[in-house]
Amino acid sequence: MFLNHTDQKWMRHALHLAERAANLGEVPVGALIILGNTCISEGWNQPISTHDPTAHAEIIALRNAARHLNNYRLLNTTLYVTLEPCTMCAGAILNARVQRVVFGAYDHKAGAAGSRFDILRDSRHNHEIDCISGVLAQECETCLTHFFKEKRARS
Repeated sequence: MFLNHTDQKWMRHALHLAERAANLGEVPVGALIILGNTCISEGWNQPISTHDPTAHAEIIALRNAARHLNNYRLLNTTLYVTLEPCTMCAGAILNARVQRVVFGAYDHKAGAAGSRFDILRDSRHNHEIDCISGVLAQECETCLTHFFKEKRARS
């Protein structure tokens, strides 16, 4: 797989956001939204600390981007996320009309962009998303594996 330098750059940024989640005791997932060459929004997992089951990194990034643009449609944007979006996040991504999604690690239990489900690539939607998988996958997987290994060791 050819790795685009820009995709790698932004995925590294998403990995730093995932570290913020880990530092809060949250599952380390980070997300950001790019418009042009500018990051307009960031998010990291916060469902435990906010007592909000919808506070996934992608949802937080989508909400912040919509506020930034003063529009619920996020046309011509790219969402970078360290872990394959779940069904909830995939639905929100579609409704926001994100143009492109780039993710790192597959989520074989709950992923909705090719592993468990393929909601983002389903041609029956009225919006087509360019979905790129596996960008810095090893680093993204290691981040998650390390987090859960440490969590089990503390238990």
